[in-house]
Amino acid sequence: MKQITTFLATLLVGILSLSVDALAELADLHLPVIPRTHAEAERIQRVVAPTTDFTIAEQFENNPAGAATVRATKTPNVFSSPSGNISFEKELDFKVGNGLFKKLWVSSPSSTLASDGLGPLFNARSCQRCHLKDGRGHPPEGPDDTATSLLMRISIPGGPTADDIADYLATQPDPNYGGQIQDFSVAGINAEAKIQITYTEEAILLSGGETAFLRAPAYDLTTLGYGVLHPDIMLSPRVAPQMIGLGLLDAIPVADILARADPDDADGDGISGRPQIVMSTEYGVPMLGRFGLKAGQPSVWEQSASAFAGDIGISTTLHPAGFGDCTPAQVKCRTAPDGNTADHDNAEIGDVGLELVSFYSSNLGVPARRDIDDPQVLRGKQVFYETGCISCHTPKHVTHRLDGQPEQSFQLIWPYTDMLLHDMGPGLADNRPEARATGQEWRTPPLWGIGLTEQVSGHTYFLHDGRARSLLEAVLWHGGEAAPHKQSVIDMPPPDRAALIRFLESL
Repeated sequence: MKQITTFLATLLVGILSLSVDALAELADLHLPVIPRTHAEAERIQRVVAPTTDFTIAEQFENNPAGAATVRATKTPNVFSSPSGNISFEKELDFKVGNGLFKKLWVSSPSSTLASDGLGPLFNARSCQRCHLKDGRGHPPEGPDDTATSLLMRISIPGGPTADDIADYLATQPDPNYGGQIQDFSVAGINAEAKIQITYTEEAILLSGGETAFLRAPAYDLTTLGYGVLHPDIMLSPRVAPQMIGLGLLDAIPVADILARADPDDADGDGISGRPQIVMSTEYGVPMLGRFGLKAGQPSVWEQSASAFAGDIGISTTLHPAGFGDCTPAQVKCRTAPDGNTADHDNAEIGDVGLELVSFYSSNLGVPARRDIDDPQVLRGKQVFYETGCISCHTPKHVTHRLDGQPEQSFQLIWPYTDMLLHDMGPGLADNRPEARATGQEWRTPPLWGIGLTEQVSGHTYFLHDGRARSLLEAVLWHGGEAAPHKQSVIDMPPPDRAALIRFLESL
């Protein structure tokens, strides 16, 4: 068994080490793709080319999700509408999926056989508890704040073939605490730890006599009865991201994403986007990573199954263990009753339920842009483009033409992401590798809907751990490949800086 594990790990390392050209055969196995014609491909290249005219808004710019765009209401539920082009029949599936997304799971055994199986260790009792109103979560406001969506991924150095495996893969779960800290548990079982955050502030002097303040977090874990954490533990704090447009991001052709990768910075622009490559649990082959803050999952389906297992302790056919993330050292947790049942594919949520949750997650509509013709917004767009922000935050893509999936099929979308990994410097580093991503690399987050964060979530906390309290702070945390662009923002005239933020708020 150890020899098989070593062989598979070594094989995966070889795949992850391949050049972009050698990865060209990666397939979108999870999608019913209708291949593009040569003429379509040429037309798409013209359509997605960045504009150079900032005097007026571009055609279709007000519809960032194409025909799937929804109305930008002024309510906190603006992220919770189904795709604008969804059929009546599929809207029913969306609503059932929404019910499962909001469902509060209970511990086993229970008379509610369709809802038991929680934990035994967990971070939340429902998907909605982290993605409140389908928006961005936030870190704790203080030591007694439990209405948060911060979780802590963990790992330690070493792997099944630590002597001959690349550094970025040489990690494994903590032997006592697994791959994630769960701060809640069912009755009779201890939670793993409590997480506390302290901040130190630094003043950043900006042009025009302005000053910004950045807060740097430090994390402390108080463990609760499962032994000590490994002395070389690697921590990766993460706040739940917004949910809109996931199905459209899922439908961007892998070839289009790979075409934008430049791991060796061959063009000399200082930007070295790299594709994340992960082993698909569903298909058993390497696929492009798309979802998660380091793009650790290849599809909405696998992202949903992983979140059920890690965050709620709910098993699926992809992760069938009823005890979730409990380690062999957590004997009481491993032997607790679970909710696996033959009625749900020998899991706690069967494939039908997982499909409905994935469909819901894939079809949360992206709201229409606001104020796209406003002169300050247009100036801010010009600043965004000319500063080089679009080197990572690619404005436009066209999705695959898909058979039987019209909501995401052949749409011109404006997510402002290249879906690639970028080195963001030591300031934002979690120093925890994940598959191909190093401890300083993060996937470029999509920016659509970012200006509606306060309306939906009641705050303006950004970045992977919510440390930035404003869009300006988020920009000023950029480092690594983005360091020159950040410096440009620091040095630019204050009216241009204000226009840049105004443009981001319009997204």
